[in-house]
Amino acid sequence: MTTRELIRLADQHPIALAATFVVPPIAAWVLGRIHAKAQGGFAPWKYFYSVLVYVACVPGMFACVLTAYTLFISHENLLDVNPLVYFLPIVSMITTLMFIRKNVSFDEVPGFERLSGLMVMVGCSFAVALAIQKTNIWIFFGGSIERLFLLAAGVFALLKWGTYRLFRRRDEPPMERPKFPGP
Repeated sequence: MTTRELIRLADQHPIALAATFVVPPIAAWVLGRIHAKAQGGFAPWKYFYSVLVYVACVPGMFACVLTAYTLFISHENLLDVNPLVYFLPIVSMITTLMFIRKNVSFDEVPGFERLSGLMVMVGCSFAVALAIQKTNIWIFFGGSIERLFLLAAGVFALLKWGTYRLFRRRDEPPMERPKFPGP
C-alpha cells in the first residue's frame, strides 16, 4: 500500500478518522483529572501518558512531513487536501502534548526523550532534503563557504543530538541540547 492509497483510504472514512484524532487529547485531559495533582510522574500514570504521547506524536509527525512535502516539494494546493488527514493529526498532537505537559513533566514520561530525538531528526532531515531540492547549494549560500560550513555544523549537531536521544541506553545520562549563539 502506497502513501497515496493510505490517504485515499483515510478520506473514505472521515468519522473514524476524526474520532481517532479526537480521542488522545480528550484522554489526556481526563487522565489529568483522574490522578492527584503532581502525581502524573508516578506509576501507572506515567505509562498512560507515555502511550498517549506515542499515539498522538507518531501520526502527528507523519502529518507534518506529509503537509510539508505537499506544500514545498509537490507544490499541491493545501486548499484541495482533506483537513482531517493533513491538519487534524497535527492539532491533535499539539493539544495532547499541551494537556500532558500541564499534568506531568516530559522528563518523567518514559520514552519521550527518544521520541523528541526522532522529531528533531525528522525535522532536520526534511529541512536538508528541502534545501537540496529547492536550491542549488552555491546559489543558496550566495557563494559564502563560511555559511555552508556553519549550516553543515548546525545540522550535524542537531542530528547528533537527536540520534543520541533516540538511541541512548537508559543508564546513560541525558545530554543537553546544543546551544546556539544568542544576541
